[in-house]
Amino acid sequence: MSADPPAHRVTTRHAQALYPFTATCGLGGRGAFIGLDSSGGAFCFDPWVLYEEGVLDDPNVIVLGKLGQGKSALVKTLLWRMLLFGRRAFVLDVKREYGPLCEALGVRPISLQPGGGVRLNPLAARTEEHAQIELLRAITTTAIGAPLDQLEAAALREALRCLARRRIEPTLPELSAVLFAPPAEMAAQLQTEVGQLAADARRAALALQDLCEGPLRGLFDGPTTPGLELDARLLVIDLHAVRDSPAVGILMACATAWMGTQLARGMEHTGRERMINVADEAWKIIQHPGLGRWFQSNFKLARQFGVMNLVVLHKLADLQTVGDAGSQAVRIAEGLIADSSTRVIYHQDESQSEATRSLLGLSSTEARLLSRLASGQALWRVGSRSFVVAHCRSRLELRLTNTDAGMRIDAR
Repeated sequence: MSADPPAHRVTTRHAQALYPFTATCGLGGRGAFIGLDSSGGAFCFDPWVLYEEGVLDDPNVIVLGKLGQGKSALVKTLLWRMLLFGRRAFVLDVKREYGPLCEALGVRPISLQPGGGVRLNPLAARTEEHAQIELLRAITTTAIGAPLDQLEAAALREALRCLARRRIEPTLPELSAVLFAPPAEMAAQLQTEVGQLAADARRAALALQDLCEGPLRGLFDGPTTPGLELDARLLVIDLHAVRDSPAVGILMACATAWMGTQLARGMEHTGRERMINVADEAWKIIQHPGLGRWFQSNFKLARQFGVMNLVVLHKLADLQTVGDAGSQAVRIAEGLIADSSTRVIYHQDESQSEATRSLLGLSSTEARLLSRLASGQALWRVGSRSFVVAHCRSRLELRLTNTDAGMRIDAR
C-alpha cells in the first residue's frame, strides 16, 4: 500500500472551497457590492433589481446602529457605489459629514444657514396641486401646534389657487399675505365675506408669518436662489447650521419637499429615474403629527417614483419616543418600518434586542445575534431572507467615510 499523502495546511479562508455547496447563494451578483456574508460569499444589493425579481415589496431601507458600528460608512459607501450604476442621490446632511464624498464626486453641498444667501422654495413648481396643499397644511399645522380646522384648511387651499391664477410663484410669505387680506374672489369661493374669511384664517396667517420671520427667514421664505447646481449625481443639503433650531423638523421637511420637486422635474424631462433619498434623523420630522403624515405619504410613493428612501437611526427607540404609546406619531413611525422591506441592523445592546425583535419581526435567533455583531457587521433582513454581512471598504472609501477621525490619536 502506498504511504498516506502528506498533510496540507490552509487557512479557513481557503478551506471553505472544500465545501463549495454549503455556501448560500446570497442575493445574486447584480447590484452594488456590500461585503462578505457569513459563508464568505460576495453580498450585493440593488433594491430595484430585487423588486423586479419579487424579493422585495418596496425599495425602502432602514439602517439601525449604535454610534461607531459602521452605519454611516455603509450609507456613504452604498451611495458611492450606486452612483456608478447611474443612480442619483439626495441627502439631508444634518451633521455635515458628506463633505469628503461631495469633494470626491466634484460637487458642492448646498449649505443652508441664516444670512447665507441661499434660499429654497419648497412650494415651487410642484407637479400636482395636491402635493403643494398637503405640504402647506403640514407646515402650518406644525407651526400652530394644533390641528387645522376646516375653514383654515380650505383657506390654505384657496390661497394657493389665488396665487396660481395671478401666475405668482407661491412662497410662504406670499401665502401669509393672501390669508391676512383675502381677495373677494377667494371669499366668494368659500361662500363667506372677506372680513370673516380674514378672521377665520388669521391663526394660520400668523403661524406662517412667524415662521418666515423666525426659523425659515432667509432659508425657505422666497424663490429658490438661481445658479444652484441641481443636475449633479449627488445633491446634498447641509442643514448643520440649523440642526439645533426648535423648528428643525419643519426645516428638514421643507428641504425634503424641495428635493422632491427636483425629482419630479427630472422625471418630466428624462423619464423614470432611480433615486436614493437619504433622511438621517428622520424622527425629528415624524415627531410632529402634521409633518409625520406628510412624510409617511411620501414614503409610500417610493414605488411610483422609483425612489429608495433610506432612513438612518441609532435605535428603534428613536422612533418610539416621538410620542406617547399608541399616539399617532408612534403609529406613523411603525408604519415607516412596515413600509421598508429592507432592514439593516448593526450592533444593538441587549436591552434593545426585545424591542427590535418585536417591531421588526425578527426570530429569536436573529435577535440574539444583534448583541454579538462586531463593528462593521450587520444583520441584513431583505424581504423574508436574512444575512450577516461584513461591510468591505477600499482605502479610498475608508477616507471618504471616516466620521470619527476627530477621536483618533495620530502617533506620528
